Amino acid sequence: MADVKIEHVTKKIHRRAVLDDIDLEIPDGSVAGFTGVNGSGKSMLFRAVAGLVRINEGQILVGGKLLDRMKAYPVRLGYMADGTGFWEYRSGKDNLEILASIRKLIGPEEIARTLELVGLDTDDERPVSEYSLGMKQRLNLAQAIMEEPELLIMDEPTNALDTDGIKLVSDIVRKMHASGVTLLVSCHNQPQLEGLFDLHVHLQDGRIVGKEQQ
Repeated sequence: MADVKIEHVTKKIHRRAVLDDIDLEIPDGSVAGFTGVNGSGKSMLFRAVAGLVRINEGQILVGGKLLDRMKAYPVRLGYMADGTGFWEYRSGKDNLEILASIRKLIGPEEIARTLELVGLDTDDERPVSEYSLGMKQRLNLAQAIMEEPELLIMDEPTNALDTDGIKLVSDIVRKMHASGVTLLVSCHNQPQLEGLFDLHVHLQDGRIVGKEQQ
């Protein structure tokens, strides 16, 4: 189970609420899509659900368990942040191997299979510093899905991608959904993705201003 319950969550930075009384339930195995302009609170909400930031008010439960930043995450989490944080002097494959060594859930075969799935060459030894933005985004996608997450958070996954890359992301969202993964996805004007949402949430100034079951 990887349902997500966000209960009256507020996050403040310098006394300003960047998340303001967010109250939302995302059922297990569903795709929740989040839209809103830059600065509306999408990325901060995703970071809160991922357990990466401390909230000021409210609580978040994942799989029925209260998030505690001092404890292990309750379910297998895949997190595709808006922007990358790779070791630029290492290859894409090296980066995934380093990340995989932390939890030791997968080995070289799974890493190679994931690279192929996102359209990256498993034999490419170039450092990530020589990758295009689109290639870095594909690598970002690979690290998020390689350990078969139960909850997958994708913050602007189509950024810097061409038409083929956008189709790839849509296909992966569809595949993950079919396998029972819970997904939180943010995007800007991407009909291919928005058509996959079970729940569409619109944020403005840190508040939910629209919510629609699809």
